[in-house]
Amino acid sequence: MNSTPATIPADDARLASFRRNISNPLKLKLFMLRRLPMAYLAGLRVAELTAERATVTVPYKYLTQNPFRSIYFACLSMAAEMASGLLSMMHVQAGPPVSMLVTGLEAEFTKKAVGLIRFISHDGAAIGQAIAESRATGEGRTVVCTSVGTDAAGDTVATFRITWSFRAKRG
Repeated sequence: MNSTPATIPADDARLASFRRNISNPLKLKLFMLRRLPMAYLAGLRVAELTAERATVTVPYKYLTQNPFRSIYFACLSMAAEMASGLLSMMHVQAGPPVSMLVTGLEAEFTKKAVGLIRFISHDGAAIGQAIAESRATGEGRTVVCTSVGTDAAGDTVATFRITWSFRAKRG
C-alpha cells in the first residue's frame, strides 16, 4: 500500500524527514562540522536510526587514541551520548519546541576499546513518551538512556547511562 504525504501523520513525517537528513552522508557531515565538530574529527558515524533505536560508531585511530593504545574515554562518551542524543533530537523535532539537556552521566568500562566500537541506544520509545508528557503538562521530564558499546567480536566494552532532561518551551 502506497502512502502519500497527505496520509502520513505530521509527527511521522517529521521523524522520517529527520532520519533521511541524518542518513544522508553529506548532510550528516555538514551538520557535524557545524554543530558537533569534535564528533566529526573523531570519525563518529550514524550506522542506524529508527524511532526506537540508534547506533553510532567510533573508530580507533590517531585522533581517538589514548596512551594505553585504546580509544580515549571522552571519544567513547561522545559516541554513547550521540546515540541517545539523536533519538532525542528526532523526537524533539516532531512537534512543538522542547529543550533538551544532559543532566547526568554514569559509565562502566569493561574491556579495552580498540577497533570500531558500536554504541546502541534502544530508548526511543521512552524518550518519545517523556517529550509527549512534557508537551502535555508543561513540566520537565527526565529519561535515563543506556548506550552499550560493543567491539567487532560483540563483546561489551562500555555501558553509559545518560540522563536527559526535556522541558516543553512556552510559546
